[in-house]
Amino acid sequence: MGSGEPVENQKPVVTEHELELAKAITVGLNLDISPEEINPNSPLYGEGLGLDSIDMLEISLIVSRKYGVQLRSDGSDSLKIFSSLKSLNDYIQSHRTK
Repeated sequence: MGSGEPVENQKPVVTEHELELAKAITVGLNLDISPEEINPNSPLYGEGLGLDSIDMLEISLIVSRKYGVQLRSDGSDSLKIFSSLKSLNDYIQSHRTK
């Protein structure tokens, strides 16, 4: 494991909050994947986790109940917020009330 190893082969660092959010999402959506397997930088929808717009609405409800953060799926920032677990977590941590 020298310093010449490509960054792509290294496992991304997952924060405690990201793992907590991943657990809430996998349980809430009944996903057939463990929270630890979710790359925080991978897209939540499309080629990443393969979630769709209905799943995004469910995630909005999960986030609202768990963190007190209101998310609008039709908001101007929604694509950015929902782009990855990391971006969603960053938004939640800066706006949470619980």
